[in-house]
Amino acid sequence: MGGLNLEVFKFGMYVMFPIGIMYYFGTNLDERFAVPDFWPKPEQANKVPYDRDEIHAELQRLRARRLYLRDRRLEDEARNPPAPTSSAEDGEHNRS
Repeated sequence: MGGLNLEVFKFGMYVMFPIGIMYYFGTNLDERFAVPDFWPKPEQANKVPYDRDEIHAELQRLRARRLYLRDRRLEDEARNPPAPTSSAEDGEHNRS
């Protein structure tokens, strides 16, 4: 078995290891662990409208976008009609 010096060394390691880890990872955080341009700038982030006019303008913009996407989808469907499926393959009318 170990002597008194071993127990003192182990106690010192038990106490100093967490303190050393916290010191290493707790200092110079901005220089070592920062990712440049991680957070968006305020002008790049979404802005919540608060005024009545801003809310109305945002609703108009969303409505126009929805209608544009709808028209585009309808044009795509008109150009490429879905393939017809026969009812025999579906198994609905195939009862004996």
